[in-house]
Amino acid sequence: MAKRKSSSTLAHEKPLTTIPTPGPFHDSKPPPAKRRARQRKVLQLKSAPISTNPEENADVLDGPEALRASPDADEQGDSMDVAKAGMDADKQVKSAEDMTKSLEDGAGSDSPLTEMSGLESPTPKRRTNGNPVKSKAKEGTDTKAKVTAKEPQFLDPEAEGDEEADEEEIQAALSRPPPVNSDYLPLPWKGRLGYACLCTYLRFSNPPVFSSRTCRIASILENRHPLRNPDEPPHATKNRPDRDQPASIARGQAYVESLGLANARDILKMLRWNDRYGIKFLRLSSEMFPFASHEEYGYKLAPFASEVLAEVGKLATDLGHRLTTHPGQFTQLGSPRKQVIDNAIRDLEYHAELLSLLKMPPQQDRDAVMILHLGGVFGDKAATLDRFRENYARLPQGIKNRLVLENDDVSWSVHDLLPLCEELNIPMVLDFHHHNIIFDAEQIREGTKDIMDLYPRILATWKRKKITPKMHYSEPTPAAITARQRRKHNPRVATLPPCPPDMDLMIEAKDKEQAVFELMRTFKLPGYDTFNDVLPHVRKDDNKPVRTPKKKTPRKKANQVKNEDDELEAADQALDAEPEEFVQEAIPEEDVGMGGPEGRVYWPPGMEDWLRPVKKVVKKKDPEDKDKPTPAQRRKAAVEAVKAAAKLQDEAQQKDSTGANGAVPAKKTKARPKANGKKAVRTKKTAKSVPTASVSDDEVSEALPDLSEEEMPPPKAVEAVPARKSARARKVSYAEAEED
Repeated sequence: MAKRKSSSTLAHEKPLTTIPTPGPFHDSKPPPAKRRARQRKVLQLKSAPISTNPEENADVLDGPEALRASPDADEQGDSMDVAKAGMDADKQVKSAEDMTKSLEDGAGSDSPLTEMSGLESPTPKRRTNGNPVKSKAKEGTDTKAKVTAKEPQFLDPEAEGDEEADEEEIQAALSRPPPVNSDYLPLPWKGRLGYACLCTYLRFSNPPVFSSRTCRIASILENRHPLRNPDEPPHATKNRPDRDQPASIARGQAYVESLGLANARDILKMLRWNDRYGIKFLRLSSEMFPFASHEEYGYKLAPFASEVLAEVGKLATDLGHRLTTHPGQFTQLGSPRKQVIDNAIRDLEYHAELLSLLKMPPQQDRDAVMILHLGGVFGDKAATLDRFRENYARLPQGIKNRLVLENDDVSWSVHDLLPLCEELNIPMVLDFHHHNIIFDAEQIREGTKDIMDLYPRILATWKRKKITPKMHYSEPTPAAITARQRRKHNPRVATLPPCPPDMDLMIEAKDKEQAVFELMRTFKLPGYDTFNDVLPHVRKDDNKPVRTPKKKTPRKKANQVKNEDDELEAADQALDAEPEEFVQEAIPEEDVGMGGPEGRVYWPPGMEDWLRPVKKVVKKKDPEDKDKPTPAQRRKAAVEAVKAAAKLQDEAQQKDSTGANGAVPAKKTKARPKANGKKAVRTKKTAKSVPTASVSDDEVSEALPDLSEEEMPPPKAVEAVPARKSARARKVSYAEAEED
């Protein structure tokens, strides 16, 4: 067994031994020769590895907590980080003014603070889960937005609405005609089913496997400084960067790039896991390389990530998997603001470079598309479409080859996008869930039946570019009524849409791969027999750490002479006595997290806690219970009450023995005849039983608080006093005594 080094970096021990060489810097001016030489010297230094586990490293965040707003997050808006470090007050004021102007102009989902590109902004506003959100952040600080109720909002095409609607909205939703769905099922299924970005089973492995590690900009700035103790590994509290020492841009760049490499390496594990259970389609997370498209802190992926991405592409090619991406909802080419357009183009360039570095064969490379929403309406659909045409013409050909458009559930329906896609030769992704919310009621009915008439036109947009078609499918929650409530996706889907049987279908659900498993089990799709139900809180595919018990050191006698050898031996024994943490390497690294030989990777709906026990939450004491006694105080009060009751009993006994007036009663005497004829007084020595006054049960109950049987102190045992035997009772013979 090998000694455990770090519980969070076991799976990444080899990749994280050195921090990668950073890519080119995007400064406004080239650094001088001395500064450039100093940067090269810093890059040559060996740095300590970092922990990429967000549960142990506070600087690393998970995808749902990331700065980039994208549909990759499971629950968007529960907490949105708007930490904006390095932005001066002038930019904050300007951004606030631009936001106000945009709101007054009726901007839709276009935010002037495009989080998709990492633009630092103090007050982004957007609709999240259907609720308006306003975020406030001070300069150089990290805060999280809280959901408010009275702020103006931007429309987010990917947000999920679950807020309470007013009565008029509910009545309007109930009065709409019922949907007309098709009864066609694409069986036998020949296409590829996929999910987006995160495998829930691997996410709960030890160490976790996922591709959405990110960080705050404040963490990048902080990690530009060297560690307080360079000889020791970094620690969240004990060994953090020392801000008093000079900063290095190269050091901060290496930090954020190491997170991206850790994310990319986990894609290899996810692809092998998917292939084992019959899943051939995966959407790559936009969080894979944090802030790569940022205006100030952005960077190119080549050359530092070229090797690992090429390895991912080779594995996907060998396994026949399809990989796609979905830039965030703030990547919009129809916005009236130049800043948003520039950020959007920069983000599309980042995604195009990511897919190009996979180095896949021609067909799989064409199938690696980037899905994009058209964005906001901005008060005029025709003007927005014209701006999109103009900005689309500016895009490089590499982006045009991969860009596809998807209908959303806020503004743009299939009838709005399909003519534009046919005009500009852009493939169109049909999202069934979005179509049932936003559609042209004059041309089509709600449901999946009438949309089938548009299949030939939709599929033709793909065939012209020789790209394999794909569609998106999800379902609203059963309790949803209004359009905003129906935007929220159900954790799993119940059926298949009436799509062609050889279609690549992306299942957009919170339960990710489990939603795909649910369809496999329901319709006996290929791969349904490769997995079994998990055992609650039992993982037989992890090398769990084992902590050895502490050894007992033998005690030495006080008078034992100590010498140098004894001191050395005592020091060795003390080291041996310390508990050590080992990892059982019974499972090879390539089999860790793969579900074991029985393939126990499926968890029933609502039983996500079976993957890992829920952490204990310490409940805060209710202010109303502040004056209530604690269990320890109640036990102490019980003991004091018993003592008080015993004291009352003793006083009652003493009172009865002394009389009512406190005088001791005189003892009765008996006259005894003597030899001289006088009577002698003889005191009778036989003890009389003294009556004791018993304490009533009511008095004891008044002295004792309300206690359970477990909290009551045990009664004291009364020792029995043996009765004294008189000489007469012992039958002593005085004659025998005299002889003795």
